[in-house]
Amino acid sequence: MRCRVLPVLCSLVGLGLGSLNLPLSARAADDGHGGSDTGVQVETLVRSNRAWNGSLLPAYPSGQPLVSVLRITIPAGVALAPHHHPVINAGVLLQGRLQVVSASGESRNLQAGDGLIELVNQVHHGTSLGPEPAVILVVYAGTADLPTTVRDGQGSTMPSAGL
Repeated sequence: MRCRVLPVLCSLVGLGLGSLNLPLSARAADDGHGGSDTGVQVETLVRSNRAWNGSLLPAYPSGQPLVSVLRITIPAGVALAPHHHPVINAGVLLQGRLQVVSASGESRNLQAGDGLIELVNQVHHGTSLGPEPAVILVVYAGTADLPTTVRDGQGSTMPSAGL
């Protein structure tokens, strides 16, 4: 099986550390959609109970759920300000190249098609490596009273910025 996600996530899923103990190939073949016999293909890009740096994801917040789907475009060479996400989120890089870096210096390089489970409540930033803009589609699973993104040290929200 060709692994299109970050190697650390492939290792976690392959070791059974994902949320299901089925082999990745069994989950990806149909994923419960029931369409494999009609040509429907389901490809699991990333599935884990851990963020890209290996840290365990927190429990979902209580309250009325609010799901946000953002398309974030970062011009080539631009680095986002250090920030954190108070809610669980995951994304797929649609275009370009992106480097994500934690406050401790851990980093991952993504290319178009790669999936990523983001850090929660951990300061990090992303940089578009060019030569084209990095475009990432991010799904945030939060609540109405929580922002998707908070700039580090400023306490302000960044509603349209991610990674």
